Amino acid sequence: MSFTYVLIMELLNDTQIVVGKLGVILFKKGTYIYVGSAPSEKRLERHLRKNKKLFWHIDYFLEKAHITNIYKVEGRECDVAQNIDLPCIKGFGCSDCTCLSHLFYGDLPESIKVEQYY
Repeated sequence: MSFTYVLIMELLNDTQIVVGKLGVILFKKGTYIYVGSAPSEKRLERHLRKNKKLFWHIDYFLEKAHITNIYKVEGRECDVAQNIDLPCIKGFGCSDCTCLSHLFYGDLPESIKVEQYY
């Protein structure tokens, strides 16, 4: 059964990353939040692997950042993303929807109800 998840990630230095068709993006060091959905827990296991084919925007980002927490969250992926009022990377992780972004810079808002996964 599919579910929505949130990755909390740390980027230790300001870094330029080529993110697929989005091109080169300068990411500031700090905490990032990514909202995604998965058909199974295999997606989360994939995010944790270092050796994988780069396919999704998040794959490129995870080449430089590391995951500190994974949460399962209630609600649809886009609804969760649209309720995060933080600076974002425009167009990241949302090529199949109309959201502004699914990658945010800052700490997870307390309004997002989470269940610890990792």
